[in-house]
Amino acid sequence: MRLTFRRMADRRAVESLVERDDGVVFTIRGAGGGDDLPHDLVHALVEAELGIRDGIWGCVADGAVWGSMRHVSGRRPPHAAERSDRLKKERAAAIGSAEALADLVHRLADGAEVLPGEVAGSGVPADRLAAAAEALRAAGRRWTALRPGEDWVQDWPAPRGAGRPARVAGRGSRS
Repeated sequence: MRLTFRRMADRRAVESLVERDDGVVFTIRGAGGGDDLPHDLVHALVEAELGIRDGIWGCVADGAVWGSMRHVSGRRPPHAAERSDRLKKERAAAIGSAEALADLVHRLADGAEVLPGEVAGSGVPADRLAAAAEALRAAGRRWTALRPGEDWVQDWPAPRGAGRPARVAGRGSRS
């Protein structure tokens, strides 16, 4: 699956392109914009860095469709809506955990207050959380360096180590 996030000049909602491996393409609207990493990109980076394959993006890759997603092209598989609903129910705990971990790592990366119990209670070793936070900080620097209209392209599943540079497409391109 390929995820394309367009850098916006301001804090408008970010509309990203989701190209699943089955040929179905969606756009998804999410928070972020301007100098801030889009929320959905934070999830992709944290889930990749921590090896989470049943979180938000793993579910999308497997056929889940969230309410913020709009179908653009490609033939949806038979019973796609039922599969999406089933995946979201089956993975509800994993999705919740992925949400909490993305939030925790984002706060660690931003230097926000994090209680020691949050790190211990996350189920992820502190050194792995610290590495994910550093990878997110590096991604934030690369995101800020993009000009408005440029795209950040991220493959899913991303290679382990979100600190690796993502491919950046040229101004205004969606490739």
